[in-house]
Amino acid sequence: VQLQASGGGLVQAGGSLRLSCEASGGTLSGYSVAWFRQGPGKERDFVAAISWSGGSTSFADSVKGRFTISRDIAKNTVYLQMNSLKPEDTADYYCAADKKMGRKPYEYDYWGQGTLVTVSS
Repeated sequence: VQLQASGGGLVQAGGSLRLSCEASGGTLSGYSVAWFRQGPGKERDFVAAISWSGGSTSFADSVKGRFTISRDIAKNTVYLQMNSLKPEDTADYYCAADKKMGRKPYEYDYWGQGTLVTVSS
């Protein structure tokens, strides 16, 4: 399955963005999907994940209460809604998919390209 991440951009602190992760060449059905982010010179960190059924979600402590993750099976797409954005949320955001839901990059075999989110103060 190939993943395409989109929706990044420049936003002021306190604003919102919605990222999309669309699959092509296959279906996301049966796959858990996660979002990770990587700032300049930093490691790739877990942000959020959703199980293949959509019944289970997981969030990094730093985004709990501000970000939500959802999936639309019919559109083969997973969304990351980001509210109350902070300058420290600035990073390249990557979506990833695998059969199991995890919080580590090595647990995911399929990756999309990054989409840049920049939050200005």
